Amino acid sequence: MCFRPGDACSRCGGKLKTLGEDITEELEYVPGRFIANRIVHPRKACTGCEAVVQSPLPSCPIERGRPGPGLLAHVLVSKYADHLPLYHQSQIYAPEGIDLDRSTMADWVGRSTALLEPLADEIGRIVRRGDALFADDTPVKMQAPGQKKTKRTYVRDERPWTGQSPPCAWYQFTIDRKGEHPVSHLAGYKGGAHADGYAGFNGLFGDNKAT
Repeated sequence: MCFRPGDACSRCGGKLKTLGEDITEELEYVPGRFIANRIVHPRKACTGCEAVVQSPLPSCPIERGRPGPGLLAHVLVSKYADHLPLYHQSQIYAPEGIDLDRSTMADWVGRSTALLEPLADEIGRIVRRGDALFADDTPVKMQAPGQKKTKRTYVRDERPWTGQSPPCAWYQFTIDRKGEHPVSHLAGYKGGAHADGYAGFNGLFGDNKAT
């Protein structure tokens, strides 16, 4: 965007020449936009044998589903990273003319979870592959009355001692804070584990060399 004073002096009418320019940067926000991709795959018939052929639809994250991968990623990040409940997301999208019911997005979340499960399992293997990890647990409030869950985090970060492996965090949810859960999560792990003083991690001080 450029604002020019014109080519003629407003005082005498003389021609203006450029001496330089001042640049001002302004931080602005453009709301996200929904895009409807129209996929056309025509049916064709053979003029000789009358056979009908049609190219298959491109691969999509949810079979026979309508959400694109970008929309699914946005819903998941809003729910789990930005802590925006699905019903609230539905209310946000409504003024833009998008009718996304909470139950519809809940189905998307469930199906996306199945798709991402192999990735989550591999993250867990990477974290437990190191010589040391950090463990922590944080209580999380659930919307369902009387339901409580705990988010347990296992982190591998070797950067402080110039390790070559990238940092990695593995999240697990449990219904309570009992020590049997971290013991199960770290079954077979032989490295060192650093945890806070909460008693639920006492089970780590066994076969695992926890400190």
